[in-house]
Amino acid sequence: MKVFLAQQNYHIGNFESNTNKIIQAISNAKNEKADLIVFSELAICGYPPRDFLYFEDFVNQAMKHIDKIAMAADGIAVLVGAPHINTEAKGKRLFNAAYFLAEKEIKQIVHKTCLPTYDVFDENRYFESSKSWNVIKWKGKSIAVTICEDIWNVGDHPLYSFCPMDMMIDQQPDVMINLSASPFDYTHIEDRKAILKENVKKYNLPIFYCNAVGSQTEIIFDGNSMVFDKHGNICGSLKRFEEDYQGFYLNDDGSIEEAIIEKNEAIRSEELNPIVFTPNLNIELIYEALVLGIKDYFQKMGFKKAIIGSSGGIDSAVTLAIATKALGAENVNAILMPSEFSSDHSVDDAVLLSKHLNNPYNIIPIKNVYDSFLTSLEPLFNDLPFGLAEENIQSRSRGNLLMAIANKFGYILLNTSNKSELATGYGTLYGDMAGGIGVLGDCYKLQVYELAKYINLEKEIIPNNIISKAPSAELRPNQKDADSLPDYAVLDSILYQYIEQVKSPEEIKKMGNDSMLVDRILHLVNSNEYKRNQFCPVIRISPKAFGVGRRMPIVAKYL
Repeated sequence: MKVFLAQQNYHIGNFESNTNKIIQAISNAKNEKADLIVFSELAICGYPPRDFLYFEDFVNQAMKHIDKIAMAADGIAVLVGAPHINTEAKGKRLFNAAYFLAEKEIKQIVHKTCLPTYDVFDENRYFESSKSWNVIKWKGKSIAVTICEDIWNVGDHPLYSFCPMDMMIDQQPDVMINLSASPFDYTHIEDRKAILKENVKKYNLPIFYCNAVGSQTEIIFDGNSMVFDKHGNICGSLKRFEEDYQGFYLNDDGSIEEAIIEKNEAIRSEELNPIVFTPNLNIELIYEALVLGIKDYFQKMGFKKAIIGSSGGIDSAVTLAIATKALGAENVNAILMPSEFSSDHSVDDAVLLSKHLNNPYNIIPIKNVYDSFLTSLEPLFNDLPFGLAEENIQSRSRGNLLMAIANKFGYILLNTSNKSELATGYGTLYGDMAGGIGVLGDCYKLQVYELAKYINLEKEIIPNNIISKAPSAELRPNQKDADSLPDYAVLDSILYQYIEQVKSPEEIKKMGNDSMLVDRILHLVNSNEYKRNQFCPVIRISPKAFGVGRRMPIVAKYL
C-alpha cells in the first residue's frame, strides 16, 4: 500500500483556503498512484481553533468542507482531521476527529481519546474523549488511527486512563497512523522521535506520523513528519518548518520500501529535557522557528511591513536580522531614537547594522519630546531627584513614536524584549514592552547572544561591537544592565530552573545558588506577572513560554 503524507500549513478558520490546499494534495497523491493520503490534526479548521469551536456556524463550515473533500476521495482514501459533532445525550458537544474518506463518502470517523489540558493545550474545554476504538480496513490492511496525544500515553507514568493503541491491538492492526498538531520547542523534536520509537517498540508495528507545520500566532508547528518501520528505524522524514509531501510504500511484512535514513538508537533522557540551561542548544532550530513565526504572523494577518526600534543593542539587532530574513529587508523599517544618554557608538552600530541588512532606517532624536514631558510634569515633580519615572518617560516616548509611525503607515511593531527581561520585569509598560508580537520573548539573554553568533556564521551581519559591548538600556548616564540584574549567566540559569524545570526556591538553592540571590530573582519574577499579563503574544520556542502556556496568579505571594 502506498501512503502519502501531506504536511501542510493551515490558516485557522480559513476553510476555503485549507480545503483547496487539501484537495490539491489529494490530486497530487492520485497522480503518484497513492492508496491513502494522510493530513494533520484538525486540518480543516486549523489548530488550535480554541473558542471558535463554540460557534455553531464554525463547526457547520467544517462539516460542509469535509463533504467537499469527500468528493475528491475517488480512487484514493483520505485521512483528515476536523471536529465532529457528538450526537450522544451527554458529554461535550464535539469530538476531535479523524475522518476516513473513500469512494466519495465518509466511511469511518475516529475520535481522539487523550485530550491534553497542559501548557498551550486546553482540549478538554471543547472535546469529549473517545469511548470506542476500531481499526480501519483498507486495501487489505488494518489501520490503527490515532490523533496526536493518543500516542503519548506510553511509558512508566501514563497521563490518561485509556490508551487507544492498547484498545485496538487485539484487532491485529498492520500499521499505526497518527494525525498530529505537535508544537515546536527546541527540545521537542528528539522528544517526539523517542515517543514514536516507543510506540513502535511496544506494538511491533510501523508508524506513519503526519504533523502540522506553520505558525499560529505564538505557537510554531515544525512539521518534521516521520515514517518508522516496525523495527524503529526512520525510513522517511519530511522537511522541518516547511510544507512537504512524500509517498511511502508499506510492504506486507511491515517494512517500508524506502531506504532507512536513521537506525534505531536509544535517545538519552537528558537530550529530551536538559536539566542544565544550555544557551546554544539547537540554536539553528530556534532561528528557523522565529523566522517562520514572524512570516506566518504577517501573512495570515494580512500585514506587509514591520517597524522596530533599533537601539544599537543586541536584542533589537537580532530581532531586526530575523525580521528581514522573514519579511524581506525592504519591508522592515528601523527607527533609531537616541536620547541625551545614548552613546555615539549605539547610533553608529545601529546604522551599520541596517546598512549590512540593507533595510530602510530613520533617525528621530527624542530630546525635544522628552524635554516636553519634563516641562509639563515640572510643577508636579518639583525638584525631586532624577529616577525611574524619568527613565521610563524616555522609553514611553519611543513607544509612542513607534506606534504613531506604525499607525500612520500600516506597520506592525515588533517587540524586542527577551525572556530574561520579561521574567524580571526589566522593561517599561507601554514603552519598550509595546508591540504586536514578541520575537525574542521566549529567548533568554544568553540565547539571544547565541542567535547573534549564528546569524554571523558566514559573515558579519550584526556588528561585532553590538555583540561584545556590555548591554545597557541607556536611560541614565553610564547605565548597564548589570546595575539592576545579576550576571546573565547566573540569572538565566536560575530562571531556567524556576520556569522550565519548575523547581522550587529551596530546590534551586540546593543546586549551589546563593540563597539571597535566588529569593531576589524569584521575587522579581512573581511580582512582575502583572506586566507580562499585558504583554503582546510571544513566539514560543521553549518547553515553557510566557503566555497561554503559563498561567500564574497576578496577586500572590510564593517565597
